[in-house]
Amino acid sequence: MTRIAIIGGHGKVALHLSTLLTEEGHSVTSIIRNPDHAADVAATGATPSVLDVENSTTAAIAGALRGHDAVVWSAGAGGGNPERTYAVDRDAAIRSMDAAAEAGVGRYVMVSYLGAGPDHGVPAGNSFFAYAEAKAAADEYLRGTGLAWTILGPGALTDQPGTGLIEVEAAREGNRETSRSNTASVAAAVLDLPETAGRTIEFHDGTLPIAAALQA
Repeated sequence: MTRIAIIGGHGKVALHLSTLLTEEGHSVTSIIRNPDHAADVAATGATPSVLDVENSTTAAIAGALRGHDAVVWSAGAGGGNPERTYAVDRDAAIRSMDAAAEAGVGRYVMVSYLGAGPDHGVPAGNSFFAYAEAKAAADEYLRGTGLAWTILGPGALTDQPGTGLIEVEAAREGNRETSRSNTASVAAAVLDLPETAGRTIEFHDGTLPIAAALQA
């Protein structure tokens, strides 16, 4: 059994992921900001842990992560407010990486998006710009850490049923829809594949079984 912490545990991808992981026999701690969400998290089999990472110190986050084998960042400010987007998607994410190192949690999986990076191409006046900038900075920081990191870049998220079929090294143009269920399945898969450490994996719904796509 592996102990896995999910930051942003009430998000749709995270709820799918905690269900998958607990069904596989892992012990999951889902870190959430709102205590009202604890019952939803517990229903997946995960243990809810209330911590507002946006306003928490690195030491406080490290305290929540200590004793785990891996951490998955699946949190986000949800857009709208650029200041809060930078505070959560960049600054808190980076603190969580430092916290993982401080807590001795070597494995770190970041849920990012397809096309993230300094060359994201989002115009400064676009409402998505702050998110694109924040994710680019957080992903780049993660690549520079000593953690065994994997960055996941799913395409445009949907609530379609998961098929377990994806395309990796996906084109950034055209139909890039990716179900949240498939995204969670990819996150669960990479946690079981140490060889995916040090990889940025961009993908969308496709035709290859997830395990085969990841190992191709």
